[in-house]
Amino acid sequence: MITCHVKYVIDPYQLSEFEAYAQAWLGIVERLGGTHHGYFLPSEGASNIAYCLFSFPSLADYESYRHIAMTDPESTALVASLVEKKFIVSYERTFLRPMLR
Repeated sequence: MITCHVKYVIDPYQLSEFEAYAQAWLGIVERLGGTHHGYFLPSEGASNIAYCLFSFPSLADYESYRHIAMTDPESTALVASLVEKKFIVSYERTFLRPMLR
C-alpha cells in the first residue's frame, strides 16, 4: 500500500471553492480504485494550509489512477476550475508507506 499525503497552500478567501473541489475528489479517488482518508481544512492557526491523505494498493495503481484522471471528464473539469479560480496557491505531495504491527 502507498499513501499520498498532500499539503496545500490555499487562498483563505476562497475556502468554499477549495472545499467543493476537495469534496468532488473524495468520490473520484474512490471511483478510480483508491481509498480516500479525507481532507483536513484550516480551523485554528494558519488559515491557508490544508491536507489530504489517500491510498492505493501500490505505486503502480496510483500511477494508473493519475493516467486515467488526466482524461476523466469529472477530474479534468475540476482542474479547469482550479486553473480559472486559482484557489490553490501551491501543493506538495509526499508518498508514505504504512508501518504496521
